Amino acid sequence: MKSIKNISRRSFVKSIGLASGGLILACNTSVFSDKEKAPENLINFNPNLFVQINSDGSVILIASRSEMGNGVRTSLPSVIADEMEADWSKITVQQAVGDKKYGDQNTDGSRSIRYLYEPMRKMGAIAKAMLIAAAAQKWEVPAAECSVENHFIIHTSGKKIGFGDLVEIAKTLEIPSDTNLTYKDPKDFKYIGKHLKGVDVAAYANGSAIFGLDKRLSNMKFVAIARCPVAFGTVKSFDKTRALKVAGVLDVIEIPRIEKPFGALGGVAVIATNTWAAFKGKEALKVDWDFGDNKVYDSEKYMSQITENVHKLGKVGKDIGNINNAFKKAAKTIESTFQLPHLAHAPMEVPNAVAWVKDDTCEVWAPTQDPQSARKEVTDYLETSEDKVTINVTFLGGGFGRKSKPDYVVEAVIVSKAINAPVQVVWTREDDIKHGYFHTISAQYLKASFDKNGKVTGWLHRFALPSIVSTFQPGVDFAAGFEISSAANVPFDIENLKVEVGQAPAHVRIGWLRSVINIPHGFSINVFADELAHATNKDPLEFRLNLIGNDRIEDTNDPIKYDTARLKNVLKIAAKNADWGKQLPEGHAYGLAVHYSFYSYVASVVEVSMKNNKVKVHNVYSVIDCGTVVNKNTVTAQMEGAAIFGMQLAYYGKITAKNGAIEQNNYNDYKMIRINEIPQVHVEIVESTEKPTGVGEPGVPVIAPAIINAIFKLTGKRYYNLPLSDYDLV
Repeated sequence: MKSIKNISRRSFVKSIGLASGGLILACNTSVFSDKEKAPENLINFNPNLFVQINSDGSVILIASRSEMGNGVRTSLPSVIADEMEADWSKITVQQAVGDKKYGDQNTDGSRSIRYLYEPMRKMGAIAKAMLIAAAAQKWEVPAAECSVENHFIIHTSGKKIGFGDLVEIAKTLEIPSDTNLTYKDPKDFKYIGKHLKGVDVAAYANGSAIFGLDKRLSNMKFVAIARCPVAFGTVKSFDKTRALKVAGVLDVIEIPRIEKPFGALGGVAVIATNTWAAFKGKEALKVDWDFGDNKVYDSEKYMSQITENVHKLGKVGKDIGNINNAFKKAAKTIESTFQLPHLAHAPMEVPNAVAWVKDDTCEVWAPTQDPQSARKEVTDYLETSEDKVTINVTFLGGGFGRKSKPDYVVEAVIVSKAINAPVQVVWTREDDIKHGYFHTISAQYLKASFDKNGKVTGWLHRFALPSIVSTFQPGVDFAAGFEISSAANVPFDIENLKVEVGQAPAHVRIGWLRSVINIPHGFSINVFADELAHATNKDPLEFRLNLIGNDRIEDTNDPIKYDTARLKNVLKIAAKNADWGKQLPEGHAYGLAVHYSFYSYVASVVEVSMKNNKVKVHNVYSVIDCGTVVNKNTVTAQMEGAAIFGMQLAYYGKITAKNGAIEQNNYNDYKMIRINEIPQVHVEIVESTEKPTGVGEPGVPVIAPAIINAIFKLTGKRYYNLPLSDYDLV
């Protein structure tokens, strides 16, 4: 399992950039499966967290995950600091480069705290134990007579000594066994579960934080790339005459398409002395494109096709009871069809990367969520070994899943190698909107049956969407298991339940976007449940609680297991916080939604008004149960951000394709929520001692359906398709 080693005297220290002289602990948080083979130099030693305690008492943590507003560089070290009773003011964080020795560095899936909480508590407990042992040795007293408090070891006699003064002894000691470790009682936590200011806030405020776009190297060239308007198209020919006349443009070269999931799309690269010149040179290019077979893609026609597919039998994803019999015996049935478009990530910071290929080595600086994938893609392209490639992780100006796909990193490496100079590739906003990995388009059909008493007896959910797997395995045209599970694991107490999947081939690069498949499934399930409540003349809150049923642990076909008591609890708290059922001002109404994703439970109640046929959201009352909370500031911020992100998708989120090309260009036609549209967001975090679960993504899926349900309450009209801008409601 997980292990921690004292590497204070190992030569390995130099390779991770830590100064020698301190007590350095390495923590193994990754376990290779039986089918995997660890690299030879990592056998029995695969650390992805490091702690160094220096003689001045300062503590350094190597952070293996990427910081993109998720607060991970604050939350991760606070766990160690709390367990070892360190003074928070003495903690600093150093960012890890991309390397397998750090374990899984992919910062997506709301996994950082969920995966690393326990290893870091252990790291802190071991550091604490070693410091106590060092003090006991120095004082020649039993370790049992020593305790630790706020960066000091204290003896029962009253004398005390600082951490830094114990480093020289501690670094000679063996790591204590697990049986000799003591952990804090959660009631004694000083940092875990509290409100901690981010360690990087000052750097953000004073401008010293280095994002990808901020990185500069001597003699660096700036690059803009013209890519085929149709996904997977190629260059037939190009004329660079006008581009070369733009002041600052140095050269124009063609770059190849790399036919890999995260490979470069290919195109024509304009190399210049500054970004603006590169952009203007790209605009001046004349390129003749081979659009390829994908030029036929029309998202409107495609939506009609997959909608037809969900109205006929599909592949069975889950089948409990006898749905046909339930429909046959039903006193009443309700059925609805939902359609949701492609979505783009559109983070504030566009994709960008700095690369410098020198002889047989390459160094990269990039805002990447997955530096190991970037390292592998670069290594493969250069046909070299990973030890020759360094991926430095900068701060990310937003990611949402887009920056876990390092195609933009590969582009920078291609150009740097071609011109033998350091380069920075910068995408325009138009590039970002048109050439990303889009969230999947989807059609869904739901049908439910009732008995004569109004009880739901059957539930059919059939959906069709191009799978994320198609990006990795071209030709896959049905949803994968994880995409099925968020529909199959619906936590309702229904005797007959069936989930089917329709055919849906991919025509663009499909990628995960914040909350991934839970966006379409959370939408359809919550809107449909509200529709069923109305059909039975039941209050939506009462109906939903009854639909979830008795408290139970739902045993599913995968590791995900619902605790329905926790699900109902967040719904009840959200309703209480909103004062559900109270008389609202005229023209105002509440809507609610509840969803389970990334092992967390989230419910939201939204207050909506309609004036001149325009929707306005006034208040969002969100509740999350994510188990043990590390930093309440981070959780609150993530839930607030999720509410705004969810609103943007509900209001404006829509990517369309015509003749194979994406039609949207910039924020003028792929709009963002504006500050005047932002509601008051009220967040409550359920106190819990359960294991920590996801935070960054679970707050998104409930927002759009809650808005739709509130609109129905106001107008009697239910919207099954998004965005609301299609109906001129915003």
